[in-house]
Amino acid sequence: IPSREEWHRSLGAIARGTGIGFFLGLIPGVGAIIPTFVAYVVEKRVSKTPERFGHGAIEGVAAPETANNAYANAAMIPLLTLGIPSSPTIAVLMGAFIINGLTPGPFLFKERPDLVWAVIASFMVGNIMLLVLNLPFVGMWARLLHLPYQYVSVGTLLFCIIGAYSLQQSVFDVGVMIACGFIGYWLRKIDLPVAPLVLGLILGPFIEKSLRTSLEMS
Repeated sequence: IPSREEWHRSLGAIARGTGIGFFLGLIPGVGAIIPTFVAYVVEKRVSKTPERFGHGAIEGVAAPETANNAYANAAMIPLLTLGIPSSPTIAVLMGAFIINGLTPGPFLFKERPDLVWAVIASFMVGNIMLLVLNLPFVGMWARLLHLPYQYVSVGTLLFCIIGAYSLQQSVFDVGVMIACGFIGYWLRKIDLPVAPLVLGLILGPFIEKSLRTSLEMS
């Protein structure tokens, strides 16, 4: 359980993370990764002691986590009000609505208000359930930090390789992932932030698509 001092240091980070996550959740196509990185970078910028980040600063945990949670809830707003999925997870949920004969959008509030309010209520119930389920297991998750680093790093690398290969069943993708890992390691060594590079890679396809659309319209 966080101490009173940790709560005091985290309150501002929680408020800023919630605002960032909620605002970015309203924008279709952003994804859950971007609010997390943005909240961390913002918190590091506003901190009077940015050198503590990366060494266990609680603000660096509180801001990204609250941004992630706020995004997950706010991403439902474009789906329910406009019928626009703002993330792959929400797109799957939209598919479930359509399969069951429901069309997400403004008319859903008029035609099926019982369903809409049941979904909104489920967020509250789900958060309470998460609290009840997670609190007893906090100690178990914390004990994972006592595992030898070489075992954790090998396990992480294994999951990265499986994930990269499973996208297109391509060994080339695994090679690209390993090469990017070396580049990231080199950037950390020369003290260059990796987050802007990751954001650029994630946002690049969206920017290119929007640019093509704009040029075709003009």
